[in-house]
Amino acid sequence: MKNQIAIPVCILCMFTACTKQSTTNKQTPIPSEINLSQEILLDKIKGGWAGQTIGCTYGGPTEFRFNGTMIQDYVPIEWPDGHIKWYFDHFPGLYDDVYMDLTFVNVFDRLGLDAPVDSFAMAFATAGYQLWHANQAARYNILHGIMPPQSGHWLNNPHADDIDYQIEADYAGLMSPGMPNFASEISDKIGHIMNYGDGWYGGVYVGAMYALAFVSDDIEFIVEEALKTIPQQSIYYQCMYDVIQWHKQFPDDWKRTWFECEKKWSEDTCCPDGVFVPFNIDAVINSAYIIIGLLYGEGDFYKTMDIATRCGQDSDCNPASAAGILGTVLGYSNIPEYWMKNLHEVENIDFAYSSISLNKVYQMSFDQALQVIESNGGKVEGGDAIIRYQQPVPVRFEKAFEGHYPTHYIKINKQICDVEEISFEGIGIIFKGHLHSPDNNYSAKVEMYIDGELAETADLPASYITRRHELFWKYQLPKGKHNITFKWLNPIPNATINFTEALVYSDAPQRVMHQ
Repeated sequence: MKNQIAIPVCILCMFTACTKQSTTNKQTPIPSEINLSQEILLDKIKGGWAGQTIGCTYGGPTEFRFNGTMIQDYVPIEWPDGHIKWYFDHFPGLYDDVYMDLTFVNVFDRLGLDAPVDSFAMAFATAGYQLWHANQAARYNILHGIMPPQSGHWLNNPHADDIDYQIEADYAGLMSPGMPNFASEISDKIGHIMNYGDGWYGGVYVGAMYALAFVSDDIEFIVEEALKTIPQQSIYYQCMYDVIQWHKQFPDDWKRTWFECEKKWSEDTCCPDGVFVPFNIDAVINSAYIIIGLLYGEGDFYKTMDIATRCGQDSDCNPASAAGILGTVLGYSNIPEYWMKNLHEVENIDFAYSSISLNKVYQMSFDQALQVIESNGGKVEGGDAIIRYQQPVPVRFEKAFEGHYPTHYIKINKQICDVEEISFEGIGIIFKGHLHSPDNNYSAKVEMYIDGELAETADLPASYITRRHELFWKYQLPKGKHNITFKWLNPIPNATINFTEALVYSDAPQRVMHQ
């Protein structure tokens, strides 16, 4: 496909005290004060939102259809006329990457930069859209009084390492031009609504890359500099560092880097839906695909988006992030018209579950960016924005599911009335299943007993919007044999609670030896 566009020559030439980059691809240190015209600032913000929307649409048909494998070159990924409008009309839920960002943008718009975390949490938890994984677990927690940061903590959220905040963090970088540490502050507050540890780092890193995309056109610099916001001892950092090194080692072969990444970093030991199967919604591997797209895309909008998509797994969210970051680098006015003509058809249409369109969020993010610039020591005067650039510093270290390793599934496939006692040996267990009820407003109350002691009385809503993603779980049990029973306190006619299987954890991986 011939839709390439070169990155503009040295974006820093737009700033004060700028010198050209060297041919060794080593970025000249960014000055502490950057003068950016408001026109360019707005163009970059618009480019970020536009790139995210285009990337999400481009990868939409492939999402989770290629798990543990790349999308080969011969597999067509189409871009017909009216493509984005078709999704707006027929499958608006594709844009959860965008309309969830808009939830947080809207709270900032209503309550200002100092809006309390509970306002973000309640707006998120009470929104009308469907959620999955860490987001849904957090929604359930918030609606049952477990507020952030505990709503995203791994002891309360079996999906804490999943991709959720990573796909929602674009807004944090777009409102923090040249200020990755402020983006991290925002992500500390909002990202812990639904994630913890490596899952949280996914959003911190994406937000930092967006922030740096305002002040550099060097993709390698953006990817490497943003990684300074992540603690080096984390698995997340180590994976991104490896991808960067593999890119240097295999600069012309993204598939080799993908393969090396699969060998070393593709395991998912935490998400109950991704253990022991190719499906992987962990933030670590999906972030790796974002930067594979960015690094090997070399500033070309199509190549960046296509490679991030062809890495597989969450292959709409990953190109959305990669194209959004590159769209910020390029600016709205430099994204090729081949991609933009489909976008223009929807820019005045509100995203599902919101009253915000792209044209509206362009202005909202721009207004918020000006506020952030001023609140962080910069100035807005005349037609310029003077930004106080922030050297990235690492956020605190945190690790989810430490010392917990999945060992096996127990097949159950019984209704709760037929579940007597479930025995297992280990330190943790997660029960998967679902409640069916003719009354969507019904919520079952069920007690779980571990070794004869009441461990929890849980509400299990029939509503899919407010459901509990897993029926029950418990970590950090004493190592040994445990017996679990359940008691349904308020059964109603025609309601059923089905237990499908249980995922068992121990303090070390299980190694099965066959003679």
